[in-house]
Amino acid sequence: MLFGAWASLDSAVAAEILARAGFDWVVVDLEHGATTEATLLAHLTAIETAGAAALVRPQSAERLRIGRALDLGAEGVVVPRLDTADQVLEAVTFLRYPPAGARGVALLTRGARLGSVPHAGVAGLNDEIVGIVQVESRGALEAADEIAAIDGVDVLFVGPADLSHSLGVPGRFEEPIYQDALRRVVDACRRHGKAAGILLYVDAAYSPHLELGFTFVGLGADVSFVADSASAAIAAGRAAIGSPLG
Repeated sequence: MLFGAWASLDSAVAAEILARAGFDWVVVDLEHGATTEATLLAHLTAIETAGAAALVRPQSAERLRIGRALDLGAEGVVVPRLDTADQVLEAVTFLRYPPAGARGVALLTRGARLGSVPHAGVAGLNDEIVGIVQVESRGALEAADEIAAIDGVDVLFVGPADLSHSLGVPGRFEEPIYQDALRRVVDACRRHGKAAGILLYVDAAYSPHLELGFTFVGLGADVSFVADSASAAIAAGRAAIGSPLG
């Protein structure tokens, strides 16, 4: 069981706080977060220094986006918005150096240990990269078993908001069609020896999803932690002086 968090603020310090809190992994979100590639290196360094695995969700599944994250030192990539097994097959090649994949070989990058790894050892770096594919659409859900069977895919990661909207039940996570989708993803992962992942924001959702079989679980994001704590603090302050909320 591995617990993680999303780093969406453009703050390397906030990302380090998440890592120091004890999360196993932290994802720097370039797709929807405020961070850009210009500050990604600082985030990766901060997370690694604090002892968590530094992962990145790039803006898209393009080769250069994935390659840039890996060259800067990401230990794994969360690949968004893929709908078919064929798309996943192509994307995972961008995670691996030849002959296993199509990642560009640049030995002086941070991801290649800044020139300390000889040509003969480059292929060995492939085994250190975690491939995480998001399940966010009907297409990806229908292809979940095929995707889980692909070598190089280590985690199928459900995006609850996108998936629920795609299924026509936006944000209604108790609906049978959504719950059936979760079971379908978990079952596919079990059949092929992969991990099932998901991002959750509500404490009460933790136990049900763990019982269902999710083992790579995000427990929130820096944005949600700040927002929730700020709301709780002002609510407590107003309550202390007897003022109504609002």
